[in-house]
Amino acid sequence: MSLKPLEHDRKYGELDQVIRAFVGRTADDEEALAGYLRHTWRTRPWALAVAEEQLRQYAEHPPGRLRLRLGEFYPVPDVGLADSEIQAWLLSLADRIKVSVENGAAPPASTPRTHGEWHARFPELAQFLGGWFSQDMPDEFEDHDAALQDYLDTTDPGLVAALAGELAELLALPLGESDHAVAVAELGMEMDPPEPYSPSGWLAALAVRLR
Repeated sequence: MSLKPLEHDRKYGELDQVIRAFVGRTADDEEALAGYLRHTWRTRPWALAVAEEQLRQYAEHPPGRLRLRLGEFYPVPDVGLADSEIQAWLLSLADRIKVSVENGAAPPASTPRTHGEWHARFPELAQFLGGWFSQDMPDEFEDHDAALQDYLDTTDPGLVAALAGELAELLALPLGESDHAVAVAELGMEMDPPEPYSPSGWLAALAVRLR
């Protein structure tokens, strides 16, 4: 039988966060691990020790195919490695996280550089853009304002406040216009901003509206 949520989180919750950083990337992608370390040092530094332990335990006690199929273990996504190479890769991640913690060596602050880091840093903005401004938006709403109003009408005020905070943080980053276009795309927006706005102009207008 599959793992219950609490059991999963105890065994693999932080392992899951590390592996999510590599979704769509390869095992040797330095930015993927740097993005995880950068965000976790900034928001949950205590979780790094949990990640190191969970990675090591999973690598040292790898599951068999049957137990994976039954959902008793966390399956590692495809990162471009053969099955025989996964254990060494997980142990290398654990070792690097351990060194980062023991040396207090956090990656320098920067704008997000990977899809996983964008979503980790701006979770409610990703929910908003991906949920209300996907390619299906024209079939569901008359225009951008109608989609925004639906979000406001159906979302808990605390999450709306979180969105306002994330918008303010994003707009404070030193991004050019092309960078803002990349940001909204990484966060799930599949529609162009309404005319006459650029991506940054529309985000700024949203921030004003939410205030």
